[in-house]
Amino acid sequence: MPGCLTIVGTGIRFGVQFTPEAHAAFLRADRVLHLGADPLMREWLSTLRPDATSLDSFYAPGKERTETYREMVNAILAPVYEGWDVCAVFYGHAGVFVSPSHEAIRQARAAGYEATMLPAISAEDCLFADLGIDPGRTGCQSYEATNFLLTHRPVDAAAVLILWQVGVLGEWGHGRKTDRRRLELLVDRLLENFPAEHEVILYEASPYPVGDAIAARTSLGRLAERRMTTATTLVVPPREPARTDPMVRDLLRQPPR
Repeated sequence: MPGCLTIVGTGIRFGVQFTPEAHAAFLRADRVLHLGADPLMREWLSTLRPDATSLDSFYAPGKERTETYREMVNAILAPVYEGWDVCAVFYGHAGVFVSPSHEAIRQARAAGYEATMLPAISAEDCLFADLGIDPGRTGCQSYEATNFLLTHRPVDAAAVLILWQVGVLGEWGHGRKTDRRRLELLVDRLLENFPAEHEVILYEASPYPVGDAIAARTSLGRLAERRMTTATTLVVPPREPARTDPMVRDLLRQPPR
């Protein structure tokens, strides 16, 4: 039988956000590989599938992420090429900030194998629910923090700005520490559009079935003083309401022809 690949996400709160569709693919597969967020999640996945293989062993201090991800992709695809039905499981949404998942699907399809990714609950979904943010009301800008700083993306001060992985800003390996000097670079960039006293939120979704999310509020000017983790996301609320174009408003109000 030809091999195939299904990539799924656990959702953020493991055990309760694992969709029935993903769960079925996980149990059906001949081979299962997973990358959990912490030891508890890895233990939970191993309880469901004792034969599953963890991808966490590919991480190592000082090792470049690109090398780690390349090894993960090879590990996922090897059983596919051997003809097995393979399921790769990632924390959260498997397609959000997960390079190996996209690359594995790309390579599998290029080699003529069936490869599918299933949707899952992401940290962004949890953020909107936990913080009461409606992206349809103000608009939303969403960037990976290092990419935002490197590419000098334009900022709309009337929309919510979400910067992911701010706790590992500028980290190319498997870092665990927040560098204050890098955070100060980010603060300087944001001060171009927001005052120092502007309130920002350091957010972390709860990964457990019980427990609340973390939403620590501070001023932009003091952001670099705060402790962060690899799961910290920076949320910058709008500075001002969006301005309505009166000419366009009047045109939209005209009756249809």
